[in-house]
Amino acid sequence: MDQNLIVIMSDEHQSRAMSGLGHFVKTPNLDALMTAGTTFTNAYTPSPICVPARASFATGQYAHRLRLWDNAMPYAGQFPSWGHSLQSAGIAVESIGKLHYRDPSDDNGFDTHHLPMMVIDGVGMVWGSVRDEERRISPPSRMLGDTIGAGSSKYTEYDQAVTDTTIRWLEARDASAPFCLYVGLVAPHFPLVAPPAFYELYSGMDIAEPKLSSDPDFQNHPWIERVDAQMPSEDHFTSPEERRAAIVAYFALVSWLDHNVGKILSSLDATGLAENTTVIYASDHGDNVGARRLWGKSNFYEESAAVPLIAKGAGFAAGQTVRTPVSLVDLSATIPAHFGLSLSDEPLGAAPGQDLRAIAEEPYDAERVVFSEYHAVGAVSGGYMVRKGDWKYIHYLGFDPELFDLATDPEETINLAGQPQVASKQAEMHAALLAICDPEATNAQAFADQDALIARHGGLDSALKLGAPGATPPPRV
Repeated sequence: MDQNLIVIMSDEHQSRAMSGLGHFVKTPNLDALMTAGTTFTNAYTPSPICVPARASFATGQYAHRLRLWDNAMPYAGQFPSWGHSLQSAGIAVESIGKLHYRDPSDDNGFDTHHLPMMVIDGVGMVWGSVRDEERRISPPSRMLGDTIGAGSSKYTEYDQAVTDTTIRWLEARDASAPFCLYVGLVAPHFPLVAPPAFYELYSGMDIAEPKLSSDPDFQNHPWIERVDAQMPSEDHFTSPEERRAAIVAYFALVSWLDHNVGKILSSLDATGLAENTTVIYASDHGDNVGARRLWGKSNFYEESAAVPLIAKGAGFAAGQTVRTPVSLVDLSATIPAHFGLSLSDEPLGAAPGQDLRAIAEEPYDAERVVFSEYHAVGAVSGGYMVRKGDWKYIHYLGFDPELFDLATDPEETINLAGQPQVASKQAEMHAALLAICDPEATNAQAFADQDALIARHGGLDSALKLGAPGATPPPRV
């Protein structure tokens, strides 16, 4: 077993957007990590929005167990994390970069925070907790940012600082004692402004239209339409050229992310730490990038809910591909397991995740179930997803479900829900969901907790004024 562990987490990286998986985007460093390690090709976020996903990642517990539902309910150390498990065993554990927790002063499982990026003002996006259509608002500014194209943004400057700080940290590290280092990068999260050298990689490329975006007969699922109606990015482009620039900039930011990952991995090699350090790369969720005329995340389609997940080190075979469905809660279990530890089961009961090394021993387990949920910005009711084998079932409370056979329909264009020939499969998938949570009770709890949050902030008028309209501002660097 390697002595050390580094976890690199990006933000909003589509799972398929790596050249090692056949995508046109250029990611040579992540490709090299895939070659040297194990790639989990069916990995998912526990919630397709930043703050709940990261609370689940911290604790290994689902959002509904934590009752941390949206971007105004950040993790504050109130439940045991994998960091706490490491601290209890005397393992050095530090963070560099984006966490999206509440505040660095909280006891959230890190010995030291470097350049911590947390929710704005310790409260986050309170206006997004107002979910019913009659009371909610649309923010005045565009979610994707005022400027789109080539250039520099506070986010690219922040990633540069996080990468440089990580390199200095590795260069100064005493290699005699084991450590766990978490590195949080923000690319390719919007604003969609990419360094010019990376933007130019794609500016002249013939990039296909995002799927279903130009089909005049396509209509989104009614639940999806209501989510998107609060922040309809497709309607806010100033021209077709700016919309194309947004697509180019997203993939340019993926390459920028890859560049920074490469610098960190090169530093590991240069310091000699690579020899006994496991490296895991993942993202908190994906991005629709125009598919179905949607941008950002907040749904359960592959572009939004699936995440990249690569692990290199002892127990992860070089060049291996694992198709078994996994989740970030499995990554949460893997981190303490790396050091012979486990997540605490207090006070929420046993965490649902499993060590990725054990999962990787069987390249494909068609019976394993993973779960994701959404109770945040724009959702007029709770949304739930289960993936089992090649099947994905999406349950929208109060709306018709969706059922996809990803073996024959990997682009999720044919909803099979309600078809007689798959009735038994749909019932099986719904039963798998009910084994994890009660959708109606969970939905009611989410709305009750959000109403209580709004009341604590002084009521509706005050709540609607609290929080960033789109991307969380990074700390000064």
